[in-house]
Amino acid sequence: MIDLLQVNGNTTSAVAGDVNHDGFLTLWELVTTGGWIMLPLGVMLFMAVYIFIERYLAIRAAGRIDDNFMHIIKDHLVTGNIAAAKSFTRNTNNPVARIIDKGIQRIGKPIELIEKSMDNVGVLEMYKLEKNLAVLSVISKAAPIFGFVGTLVGLMQLFSAINTTNEFEVATIAGGIYTKLITSISGLIIGLLAYLGYSFLQTLIEKTSHKMEAASADFLDLLQEPSQS
Repeated sequence: MIDLLQVNGNTTSAVAGDVNHDGFLTLWELVTTGGWIMLPLGVMLFMAVYIFIERYLAIRAAGRIDDNFMHIIKDHLVTGNIAAAKSFTRNTNNPVARIIDKGIQRIGKPIELIEKSMDNVGVLEMYKLEKNLAVLSVISKAAPIFGFVGTLVGLMQLFSAINTTNEFEVATIAGGIYTKLITSISGLIIGLLAYLGYSFLQTLIEKTSHKMEAASADFLDLLQEPSQS
């Protein structure tokens, strides 16, 4: 609880939580005044940052596709060098290459079966890309709730202390309310950051998904070209 004593004249203002007694609260001092609820909020913040960075790097790597990838595949297939096409896809580490590799393995089978096999691989690749994104979504909703609960608990403690001591100083009440709002503000900020991170990663995944669909369609068109000639 922050105990503000504002007195005119020669006295100075005292703030509970002000460890160095300089009349100001540093960021760390401000956070610690939030109480125990700041611990789970801190854990959620750490998880959100870690998941965002890990997923961002993974999705960015998955979406990095050589513009000449499909041209090289087409050249190998047109010349009938299927082994070279397989080797090329297996030496390329991204979802598009794995989808095309599955299609190459099914060459000679009905086009519907080839397309289904490639779609199945695409579903698995999307699942890999979306790994742990649900945690970010949960944090974006849970963090504000935790912060609000912390504020309510703090206010209950404040008014309980006032009821016990019968102290009704405006500075004390205002300071206590001010302190307990820290948890709500922290929860809202963490929730907002998690939501923005989740939305940004979803956008990156959609772009990668479009690349996968375009490559799959190009490959299926390539397989049907000889029959159209």
